[in-house]
Amino acid sequence: MNITFDELREIKHKLPTGSVSRIAQELNLQEQTVRNYFGAHKYEDGEIVDAHIQPGPHGGIVHLEDTRILEAAMKILSELELEEQKE
Repeated sequence: MNITFDELREIKHKLPTGSVSRIAQELNLQEQTVRNYFGAHKYEDGEIVDAHIQPGPHGGIVHLEDTRILEAAMKILSELELEEQKE
């Protein structure tokens, strides 16, 4: 899957507090691995994810080999949207 780096960061910034921890627990990953997925570069505390960044507009194009973290983030955002609609 391809996504721009800016789009990936925007998704991360929309996530409510505690989402990184929740995603890490659900997928049995280190929290830093989830942060690295969304653009952090602290690899000594987390794994390098299967993402490849190519230079380009909007921060470049990110090719994601494994979309499980992105899918978990989108699920959280969907849940958040449903909660907001109920209010």
